Parts: sequence; C-alpha cells; structure tokens
Amino acid sequence: MLAIVNGRVFPVTSAPIEDGVVLVDRGKILAVGRDVSIPAGAQVIDAAGKYVLPGFVDAHTHLGVHEEGVGWEGSDGNEATDPVTPHLRAIDGFNPADQGLRDAVAGGITTVWVTPGSANVIGGLGFTVKTAGTTADAMVVKNPSGLKAAFGENPKRVYTERKTVPTTRMGVAGVLREALLKAQTYMAKQARYKDDPDKAPDRDLKMEAIALVLRGELPLRTHAHRADDILTALRIAKEFGIKITIEHGTEGHLIAGILAAEHVPVNVGPSFSTRRKVELRERSFKTPAVLAKAGVKVSLITDHPVMPIQLLPLAAGVAVREGLSEEEALRAITINPAAVCGVEDRVGSLEPGKDADVVIWDGHPFDTRSRVLYTIINGEIAYQA
Repeated sequence: MLAIVNGRVFPVTSAPIEDGVVLVDRGKILAVGRDVSIPAGAQVIDAAGKYVLPGFVDAHTHLGVHEEGVGWEGSDGNEATDPVTPHLRAIDGFNPADQGLRDAVAGGITTVWVTPGSANVIGGLGFTVKTAGTTADAMVVKNPSGLKAAFGENPKRVYTERKTVPTTRMGVAGVLREALLKAQTYMAKQARYKDDPDKAPDRDLKMEAIALVLRGELPLRTHAHRADDILTALRIAKEFGIKITIEHGTEGHLIAGILAAEHVPVNVGPSFSTRRKVELRERSFKTPAVLAKAGVKVSLITDHPVMPIQLLPLAAGVAVREGLSEEEALRAITINPAAVCGVEDRVGSLEPGKDADVVIWDGHPFDTRSRVLYTIINGEIAYQA
C-alpha cells in the first residue's frame, strides 16, 4: 500500500485539494481527499509543497513503432505498399525497449495511443498502452482502440511516387469510400448466411477490421490537417454513420463551429514543429483555445517522434499562454485523451477505482522549470528523480 500525503492534488474531474492524500493499493486508487486514514505499514511519500496529478495521456504517438535514434531498423509504422491495410496492428510492430518510452515515463506521460503512420489511406489498428513494462501484451490497456485513416499530402505523396491510386485528394476519399462499402457488403453477406457456412464469405481480415468501425465499436482516427480534408472526413463519416476523430486538426480553428456542431473530438498537434508541409501553413498555438471555446473536446498530442513525447506538458503550457484555460489544458492531456482512447474508466483522473497512475511534480507541470519527482504506474514507482 502506498500513501502520497500533503501534496496539492489535482484530481482533474474535481477541484484541486490542498494538503491532499492519494491512497493506492494493488495498482488501484483507493481514496483521494484530505481526511483519508492511512493504514499502518503503508509506504508514505511526503509531497509537501509538490503537485500531485494523474499520469498524462497522449492520444496520438508512434512510440515503439517508429523507434527513436534507430533509423530504418526501427521504422515499423508504415506498410507503404498498399493504400488499404486495416488488418495491420500496431502492437505487432511495437518495441517496448524504445528509448521514447523511457522519456515518456520520466516526463510524467503514463498512457499513450500507438498508431500506424499516415502513408496509407487506411493504415491499421492502433492500441492504448501504458508507457512502462517489458512486453507489449502486459502494457496494453485496450487493443485495438481505433482504426487509423489519413487524408491529405501523405497518402498522395506515397502513392504518386508509386504511380498508383491515390494520387489526388479525390483518390484518397474514393479509396476510403470503396473500402467502407466493401466492408458493408462483407458484413451483409455474413449476416445473411450466418446459418449457412457454405455460402458465407471466407474470412477477410481487412474487412473484419473495418467492420469494427462500421459497427461503432471503434472510431476511425482520421489524420487531417487542412480544413477541406477535415470536411471530407466529416462528409464520409455521415455517409457511413461512423464515429471519427480528427488527428492534428491544424486548420481546425477555421471551422471550429462545424466541428463543435458535429461533436467530433480534435487531437491537436504536434505544436512544436516547423511548417515543413504546405498543409501546415496555418499551424498556430491558438488552435486549441479556439476549438475549446467553440465547444470542441480538445486533446493535445505530440505525434512522437515528430515532437518528443516529454514536451506534452510544455505544449499545454503554451496553449494556456495563447488563450486555453488552465483547466481545459489539463483536461486536454488527461481525461479528454483518455476518452478518445476508450480508457477513461481506467486513466486520466485521480478517482477511487482507477489505475494508480500518479505523478508528483516539484512545481506546476506547465512551468518550464518544473521536474517530475516520481512517476507511479499501476501503483508501482516507475521513475524517481
């Protein structure tokens, strides 16, 4: 049993608690509050003068599949040989020894979504994982937890070089529609012949993966920077009645009202990057504030290794400087991304019954001078300064 005492506790889903206590047992949070009895024999961490927060959540990374400092040997996020690869699973390319995961733990990020890259129109299934552990299977929180799709320059560039469809934005949208329609037909045949295996279609792993989206079991996580690409994603989502998220949303501030009306979450970032592509011309640190004020559920992302994972709280701090409220910024790296990743019942806030993912900071995490003192994942100390 572990008791963190005397800290300024930020549960996220309720008001901060001065001189608070977080009590942990068997990997779960038992209690959060001021008047919490500490059982005899409990390990005690005195957090007087310190900030106690839930582990941060990054809703869009390539940790473990685009390994840091390795090069081609560790680049396993893009199977850029077919524009439709929904059956690929990020977990099968994930290396838990990636240096980036250690950086995440030291930076207070305890849960991430790991996704295939954006070379393909449909790239594969991403999964939600803790950042500490020795095997992917032991680290998993939810697998799969979203199907990756991509609009815009990336799939255009890859398949223009290969001289095959898609080479235009029309082609990208057409390939996606075709795949969704094919999966609908597959599902209909399965249902029609469920009692007649001789007539039922042969199993198709691609179609089974897309069916998870069509049945509403997973969201389609759509890489889209430009406003027109975002609107195309919304158009296709309506046509097929599927749930989507917008990944990056660089020009989301230009259509914030539309996104709010459609109740589509936007995962904004990476903020600390250059305008290295045409579709990043509108990149702005003000985008999260504009979206949040319009009523959009915003998460902040690093897209690691595009932006180093440990800079996530700094991106939140800059977003606050540019108009996002401190409360919304904190939600944007905790409970909001947890919901996007389908694991808000386990992580993203300090509440009894949730996973004991707790981080102790020596100052406010949005202050560039602050450091992580302890990162606790599943009730175990994973990092100590």
